[in-house]
Amino acid sequence: MGALPKERVTVNFPFNCTGVDFTGPFSIKYNNQRKGVCQKIYLSLFICFVTKYVHLELVTELTSEAFVATLKRFCSRRGKCSKLFSDNVTNFVGSNQELRKLHVMVKNSDGVLSGYLSSEGIDWKFLPPKAPNFGGLWEAGVKSFKHHLKRVVDNSKLTFEEFVTVTTQIEGILNSRPFVPLTSDIEDLNALTPAHFLIGRPINSIVEPNLFKIPDCRLKIWQTLTKMIQIIWKRWSNDYLVIYNNVVNGFLTRILSELEI
Repeated sequence: MGALPKERVTVNFPFNCTGVDFTGPFSIKYNNQRKGVCQKIYLSLFICFVTKYVHLELVTELTSEAFVATLKRFCSRRGKCSKLFSDNVTNFVGSNQELRKLHVMVKNSDGVLSGYLSSEGIDWKFLPPKAPNFGGLWEAGVKSFKHHLKRVVDNSKLTFEEFVTVTTQIEGILNSRPFVPLTSDIEDLNALTPAHFLIGRPINSIVEPNLFKIPDCRLKIWQTLTKMIQIIWKRWSNDYLVIYNNVVNGFLTRILSELEI
């Protein structure tokens, strides 16, 4: 394994160096009517190089103005970044042509986007051509987001408010992932997570009643969303933590065996 880039290992403010990627489209509906009109929506994922904190923003259309608005919302909430990294358009091999157009727009940086970047002093850097593996940090973030969303929402059509709620809560789950195992110290009750670097503590949601055993047909709309999030947390506990513990235990076993040799 090669050395990490200096932006990944240099102490700095959260999101000073940020990776960005796009995913979608997702289909949402205008209202809760059975035959409501559907609309495409896309998602921008911003991830901090140092803390691995994930920030999700929705994009309603593939235009420079819409993306600049997304970037403004991100900077207003997380602070202005000095360097922004993204894939080179030649690295994007997805089948969705509209999403490819968004990458082309970003790469070519028309007047609206380039003017905003230059006025804010943001240096946008693109990965080398034909080297998508260089963007593994944000690719992993997109994969984790889609993993949770697909297995819980599946083909259900949510309204904009419902979709924003689900994606924001998934953001909270991704930012609750532990960096390292707990120590043997009896006072060490919380594993270090990305959230500690922004709010100084884990992200704790409001306690909700367990809705697993209640049929969906008996739940109200917001109770259904709560149940979706509870399913995500359960999958996260059953899948991610088990894999994480296996990796850590395997690493420690290998280290101990090498020390014995």
